[in-house]
Formats: sequence, C-alpha cells, structure tokens
Amino acid sequence: MIIVMDHRAGDDKIEAVITRLEKAGFQIHLSQGVERTIIGAIGDKTHLGDVGLEAMSGVEKVVPILQPYKLASRTFHEEGTVIRVGGLEIGGDTVHVAAGPCAVESREQVLETAEIVKKAGATILRGGAYKPRSSPYSFQGLEEEGLKFLAEARELTGLLIVTEVMDVRTVPMIADYADILQIGARNMQNFSLLREVAKVDKPVLLKRGPSATIEEWLMAAEYIMSGGNYNIILCERGIKSFENYTRNTLDLTAIPVVKHLSHLPVIVDPSHAIGKWRFVPSMAKAAIAAGADGLLVEVHPNPPEALCDGPQSLTPVNFNKMMSELNQVVAAVGRKMP
Repeated sequence: MIIVMDHRAGDDKIEAVITRLEKAGFQIHLSQGVERTIIGAIGDKTHLGDVGLEAMSGVEKVVPILQPYKLASRTFHEEGTVIRVGGLEIGGDTVHVAAGPCAVESREQVLETAEIVKKAGATILRGGAYKPRSSPYSFQGLEEEGLKFLAEARELTGLLIVTEVMDVRTVPMIADYADILQIGARNMQNFSLLREVAKVDKPVLLKRGPSATIEEWLMAAEYIMSGGNYNIILCERGIKSFENYTRNTLDLTAIPVVKHLSHLPVIVDPSHAIGKWRFVPSMAKAAIAAGADGLLVEVHPNPPEALCDGPQSLTPVNFNKMMSELNQVVAAVGRKMP
C-alpha cells in the first residue's frame, strides 16, 4: 500500500507514520516530491492492529496497490521516473541512444567504434566484456581487459558505458568500470543476481526475457527496487514467437503498456529483437514513435568479421543514416536528441 501524506505534514508526522509501519514489520520506501510525500509500505496490513493509518495526523489517504509489483507501479510513483547518470537524463524529454559492438574484441575495435557512434549522436557506448553464449565454444568475451578498453573509450570520447553483468561475484568489479549495469535477457529471473545489483549505486538496465510476460518483467524490476536500487531502465528486446524469419519478435505494444503500468523508463534493443541489420533502423524509428525513451543498437566497424552478432550489427554508414532519420521521428513526437 501507499500512504499519501498531506502537503502540510511536517517531518515529525511523516516520521510517526514510518515508525508505526516499521513496528508492524513493514518494509518502507519513501518518495518525497515537491508537493507531497508518499510512503510505500510492503507487508501484511493485518499487523497494524486496530489503529487505522487513516486516523493518524498528517495522513491524507491510504491507497492499496493491487498489482504484485508495488514499487515499480505507477500507483506508487505517479510521475515518470527520470534516471540521472553522468549528466544524462534517461526518461525525460531527450531520447538517448546507446550504441557499440555486441562484444568487446580488441582495444582498436572499441576505440574506433566509440568515435564513430559519438560522432553520429550516441551518448552511451555499449559493449560486452562478459558474453553469455548459447555454445560454450563461442567467444566468451575479454572480461576485465575488455572493461579496461571500455573505460579508456569513455575517457577519450565522454560516452557513458553500459555493459552486462552475469555473475554475482563480478558485480563489484564491473561496477567500478561501468556507468550502467546491464542484466541480460537470460538473467532477467536470476534472482540472486538481481538482489546483488540492488546493492550497487549504479543504474541497472534490465532486459526482458525472451519468454517473459510484462508482469514477470516488472516483477524482476521489483526485486531490484525492493533491495534499495530504484534506478532501473527497462529494455524491450523481442520475445519468442512462432515466427522464425527474425531472431525474435519485437513487442512494440509493450512500450505503451509498460509506460502505463510503471513509472520506469523504457528503451528498446531492435538489434537483438530483429537479428537482421537491414530491419534495425525501421524498428528503431517505430520504437521511438511508440514512446520509447531510448535505443540500444549494435554497431561494428566491420560486421562480417565480428566475433558476435555480426548479422544484426549496423555498419558506421548505416548507423549514421539511421541516426539522421531518427531525428525526424524524435521531433515528430515532441522530443529531442542530445
């Protein structure tokens, strides 16, 4: 449930309500806005006894949250959340594009790609240092060496870094290098990993699992938020369907639906959704038209030689063309590019 405090309620009245809830065993999440304070309380309401919260001084109303995801719900936080990281605001008026190779392959590759995507208008460099692959014999990533290359690219270009975490043991080390931690689709319901990134003071980009419902996706976000990290960026990247021409089926309907249900920002990864580079620009533009707050796009200097996901990676020329076309769509929906 959420307890909406009267806008005139002072800190003493807010603290009294929090104390009452904590004594009843509730987990408290405080959201203090400009006009009012909302107290999110997770627990068993029957433990409150005979004293109703509505009777306490300073309480305007008590609203039950019916959805299983509480903190991620718009009932808890009516206004859309804006994630602030490294001078960027994700979820506001500006549409941000994260671009780069699926996997970090070499220092030269990362630095070259960073310069390319920066010049085209990207604000975030994506790149996997640890790669989850279907085959144990496929390229698994350069690990910490790859993280060092990404960090060097950030120093040279000013781009922020988003990279994937796969193991609870590597979360602290990766957090030292990355600006945004990515939870990949395969790990969306790796609850131990979700609890671990909840402890990190860095935004988390949470990809939707290939067979996950919207509710399951939001419940994964709830795991992170309940652990204390509210800085979550949701990422739609396609779901499994009976269609096999494309890698996955991009669920564009999820964008407005999730933004209706949740206050968290939503971005789209058209590269993994489609799996074929020629269709990525169309789906990128469609995602922005549907209300996405940003994009996650794969770009490689030489896709035919890529060690991972070359068929879905844009060349520098194609990425530059897509970004130019994207500007028109962004302007048409009343938003802006950096």
